[in-house]
Amino acid sequence: MKRKLGKTGFEVFPVIYGGIISMQDGQKASDNYVAWALDRGINYFDVAPSYGDAEEKLGNSLKPYRKDNFLACKTTQRLRESAEKEFEKSLQLLQTDYFDVYQLHSISTPEDVEQIFGPGGIIEMVEKEKQRGRIRKVGFSAHSQEQAIRAMSMYDFDTMMFPTNWQMIKLDGWGTGAVNEAKRRGMGVLAIKGLIHRRWMENEKKDSRYQKSWCKPIDVENREFGVAALKFTFQAGADVIIPPGDFRNFSFCVDHIGEILEAPLSRREKTLLDNEFLAVKDYPFFDPRT
Repeated sequence: MKRKLGKTGFEVFPVIYGGIISMQDGQKASDNYVAWALDRGINYFDVAPSYGDAEEKLGNSLKPYRKDNFLACKTTQRLRESAEKEFEKSLQLLQTDYFDVYQLHSISTPEDVEQIFGPGGIIEMVEKEKQRGRIRKVGFSAHSQEQAIRAMSMYDFDTMMFPTNWQMIKLDGWGTGAVNEAKRRGMGVLAIKGLIHRRWMENEKKDSRYQKSWCKPIDVENREFGVAALKFTFQAGADVIIPPGDFRNFSFCVDHIGEILEAPLSRREKTLLDNEFLAVKDYPFFDPRT
C-alpha cells in the first residue's frame, strides 16, 4: 500500500503519524500510539519543536525503530543562528543523528520568505546540514498559497505540507494552485486538514473530545463523511495525508485507508460533500484570500 513521495524516492504509508498525537498524553500513551502505528505499517513520523513535549515523547517511543522509519522535523526559525541551536536540540530530543526530511514550517508572509532566503537566513543552515548528511531532504509547510508558490520558485524543495481540504477547495479553489505547482515540480505533497469539517465556533472546542485539533474535525463516528472528505483530498493531489493531531482521527484514517484509496468519489459521496458544504460554507477554517 506504500506510495511514492514525489522525487524523494521514499516509499511511504499513505497516512503519516503527526507528532501532536504524542503530545501531552504522557510517555506510555505515546509508546502505545507508536506501537499501534508501526504494527499497521506506518513508516513516516512528523514532528516540530512547537508541538509541546512531542519531540521528547516521540524520540523515546521511536528510538528502537528509528533506522527503519522516516523521521521529519520542522522549524519556525527564519535565521541561521537561531535555527542552528534549535536544530541541535531537535536532534537530541528525537535521539537521532539525521532527519530524513527537514521542513521550513508555517511559511505565511512575504517577510517569512525574505528572511528565509536573505543574508543570514535559515536556508544557509539547511544547505550546510545537507552537505553534512544530517538533512536528507528539504521541505516546507505553508498556509498561504501565494507564499508557498513564491517559496517554490526560490528553492528546489523536495516536499510541501499544505492544507488540501474539500471545504476550502469547494469554497474558492483554495490550495489547488500550490498543490498543482508542487506536483509540476515533482515534489511530494503531504496534505493536512483533509479531515477538517470547519472552524471551531466560540467556546465549542472546550467541550469537544478533539482538544488537540486546531479546527473542528469530522467526527470519527461519521464514517461516510470522513471517507468522502479524504477521497476528495487524495483526488486533489495528495500523496499522503497527515490527520488532525488526535489518535482517534489518526486511527480512523489508518483503519479506512484501503476504502479511501480503492475507488474514486461515488455520486452519493459527491452529493454528501455538496450538502455538507452548503451547511458550513460560511465557516471556513482559513481565510481563502491568502
